Amino acid sequence: MKKLLNTLFVTTPEAYLSLDGENVVVKKEETVLQRYPLHNLEAICTFGYTGASPALMGTCAERNIGLTFLTHNGRFVARVTGESRGNVVLRKEQYRISDDERRSALLGRNMILGKIYNAKWILERATRDYALRLDVGKLKKISASLSEIMKVVRDVEDLDILRGLEGTAAVQYNSVFDELILQQKEDFYFHGRNKRPPLDNVNALLSFVYTLLSNDVGSALEGVGLDAYVGFMHRDRPGRASLALDMMEELRGIYADRFVLSLINKKQIQAKGFQRKENGAVIMDDSTRKQVLIAWQEKKQEKIIHPYLNEKISWGLVPHAQALLLARKLRGDLDEYPPFLWK
Repeated sequence: MKKLLNTLFVTTPEAYLSLDGENVVVKKEETVLQRYPLHNLEAICTFGYTGASPALMGTCAERNIGLTFLTHNGRFVARVTGESRGNVVLRKEQYRISDDERRSALLGRNMILGKIYNAKWILERATRDYALRLDVGKLKKISASLSEIMKVVRDVEDLDILRGLEGTAAVQYNSVFDELILQQKEDFYFHGRNKRPPLDNVNALLSFVYTLLSNDVGSALEGVGLDAYVGFMHRDRPGRASLALDMMEELRGIYADRFVLSLINKKQIQAKGFQRKENGAVIMDDSTRKQVLIAWQEKKQEKIIHPYLNEKISWGLVPHAQALLLARKLRGDLDEYPPFLWK
């Protein structure tokens, strides 16, 4: 199994990244702020517009170190990748499936089953752990409905119907997501998903964490030789990592949503760390963004037993494990793609 290395998050305004020997150097104007050895890094994410030197970008591409550029608010801008290392037979099979909507649905439905199953588990776990603080009947009703949707998804062969079922499940799950926020209710509430821009604190957190997860999944897919931009459920769109978005579906709730809920319910973040702009957009300040990134890195180091592989790995390696399983399915080594089903 792949070894989990560190991700360097650069949040300093106007920071510029350059290469000095075997180190990445973070500068602000002419002042060196920090140096980090490249051999400890698997990825670099920089928030801002100043950029990086061509020498560093070239070295990252050669060593397969993901270098991602995000806006100050965490929106994806671009990613530097090296030459394609994928098996051409593997990628050609990926492209053939993507061009066939029925085959795309047959593969994508397992990812959606994973998403709905994990959403149901989140609700069931909440009713078990916080029975005296929640409307258990309300959550149980949604959980039962998600079970019924899963029964239909198992036999779907039409991509549009699959998307419709996924949308229905997402609406039902989102309808009770606010119930899972147990602390700081006046400042952290969820009345529905909104983005571009996020209009409340919870959606600002979700959008930011989804970007982090998408970057991790995209890097994992490229790392096993797949094309992160050619998906099965998310169709081709210039600049969109469609396959990364597909695979994110099964991890979105169990990985990202639970992480956000933990930040809020454990009071690791507070409302003072969010700002509302004139257009209504809500963004995190620099200090809160750093807190989230530190907690994200800690989350990635937590150990679990992978439910299919039955191996002890860190949360940060889950995207890589799922990418490997998807590659095995496309090669014909597995009859079905096994989604990540967490308990």
